[in-house]
Amino acid sequence: MVKASPIGSIYAGTVHPGKYLVLVSGDTASVEEALQVGVERAGDEILATVFLPDVHPAVSDAMVAYPPAGRVSGDAVGIVETATVAAVIEAADAGVKAANVRLGGIRLADGLGGKGYCLFTGDVAEVEAAVDAASARIDLSGDLLAYRIVPLLHDAMRSNIEADLTFVGRVGSRTGQRGA
Repeated sequence: MVKASPIGSIYAGTVHPGKYLVLVSGDTASVEEALQVGVERAGDEILATVFLPDVHPAVSDAMVAYPPAGRVSGDAVGIVETATVAAVIEAADAGVKAANVRLGGIRLADGLGGKGYCLFTGDVAEVEAAVDAASARIDLSGDLLAYRIVPLLHDAMRSNIEADLTFVGRVGSRTGQRGA
């Protein structure tokens, strides 16, 4: 992929036993060409792909954020869970473009059996609009697993989300161990 096109960045690696994830970014034409080459080379081994020529900057920022802590603003949190990484990226993009929300975080595959989820935060009506747009986009592909809206997030849960989006990471910080 990087030999075929002058992409801006590439992130690649295993995300779950038996699954390998490749994320590329750059200008539209370069990413499209790189994706085409990757799809041709991988053949039937590909689980899913997504091409977003105008991805929202919040999506890119959330994907590379480490540690995977969430950012919660407003009263509500909306969660969309998908069967693939490609679907959660597409869902996150649809949600932040459809409503005045903050993308509270994205989890991509690691420790999730190859699945993904994203969090939208903000005012209740805006979070509902984001979750509706995200789930409608993904439901068409059959990759939507679940979605929920928590209208009044309790402060204890807000603290948990902001500390770490991984359960093991959150519990491990109390015991002095760090999980993946």
